[in-house]
Amino acid sequence: MKDSKKGLWALTPLMVMLAVFLVGSIIAGDFYRIPISLAFLVATVYALILWRKNGLNKNVENFSRGAGSSRILYMVWIFVLAGAFATSAKAVGAVDATVQLALKAIPSNFMPAGIFLATCFISMSIGTSVGTIVALTPVVTGLAAQLGVDTAWMVAIVVGGAFFGDNLSFISDTTIAATQTQGCAMKDKFRTNLRLVTPAAIVALLIYLFTGAGVGQVEAIDYTWADAVKVLPYALVIGLALGGVNVLVVLACGILATGVVGVSTGAIEFFALTASLGEGMCSMGELIIVTMLAGGLLELVKEGGGLDYIIGGMTKNVHNRRGGEGAIALLTMLSNVCTANNTIAILTIGDISRNIAGRFGISPKRAASIIDTTSCFVQGVLPYGAQLLMASGLAGVSPVAIIPHLYYPMLIGLMVGISIFFNKK
Repeated sequence: MKDSKKGLWALTPLMVMLAVFLVGSIIAGDFYRIPISLAFLVATVYALILWRKNGLNKNVENFSRGAGSSRILYMVWIFVLAGAFATSAKAVGAVDATVQLALKAIPSNFMPAGIFLATCFISMSIGTSVGTIVALTPVVTGLAAQLGVDTAWMVAIVVGGAFFGDNLSFISDTTIAATQTQGCAMKDKFRTNLRLVTPAAIVALLIYLFTGAGVGQVEAIDYTWADAVKVLPYALVIGLALGGVNVLVVLACGILATGVVGVSTGAIEFFALTASLGEGMCSMGELIIVTMLAGGLLELVKEGGGLDYIIGGMTKNVHNRRGGEGAIALLTMLSNVCTANNTIAILTIGDISRNIAGRFGISPKRAASIIDTTSCFVQGVLPYGAQLLMASGLAGVSPVAIIPHLYYPMLIGLMVGISIFFNKK
């Protein structure tokens, strides 16, 4: 009983973090008024006070060990390079060129299905669901008016496709967080994930083919060789990543290719390029801070016996791998609902999931696939998540109006459930 109480108390820093963020956001009426970094900081201060008997120096040492672990710092390097690549690619016009290429290639009589495929390709290329939504929502909002279809339905197509890349892209922060916390290679997680979500993508595509065929025509889009060249950095990144090249090398090559393409085509001058690289690195600052705070806080919780308590509680009545996978999925869902951010949710429960996976013989790539896909499912249908709020704001529709049409996020959630249920090992 004594150990049980100690473990429960050790979890209170996580409860404080969630309470500060969740309760504060509800009071403010906005889930982005309370910075998640502030919630982690408050929880960390509370944890230092909670275990004051250990001494401040010892607590700080434990915190620093977690925040500065090789796994956390490797993740930080990936975030820095991913930010530099994403921002510089946008600065040279690669995002616009990719969007235009996708729309150019879409047959007019299959526009909804084509938009879904294009969004999947774009999100896979640029590695961010929010970025994809920002780039495409204004386009499909205009198309909806031109085609005479429901705007919320068209926007939902973009949101669904955006999570395809968020879940699979090698430069997505959710993929980075999932693979690094579970200790698996990106290519292994990608292959595992692809088998899980491909049926969902196919079903969603068929729905759009049958419900959207022949809805109307769109104006022709001019596309030049200069536009096509700007897509090459994304193609290079995807090709190298699929080939199993180290992610840091992949991103470095992508940055180099972006610079060469941008300067050689006159899309950007050299010093503007360097400025965009710096801006991209700095844009990852909050995520890096949150990552380190989360690593440090979880190390304090671990030292206090909190992780052992959670694992014991979640797996008390679990006797096989299927139960372990269900526990990981449930933890991910709860964390995502509380934080309204799939990357932060993964970082919060990453170590716990890894321990559960090790206990029940769940491979790292399978655990990474479960937490990444589950988090994308929840975030994809969360009305107060950044993606739906951004989409609804750009399109001028309610987030609630978009949710019934989010076929792909709902389908990947279903696929996770089916894959766990039929896992009898």
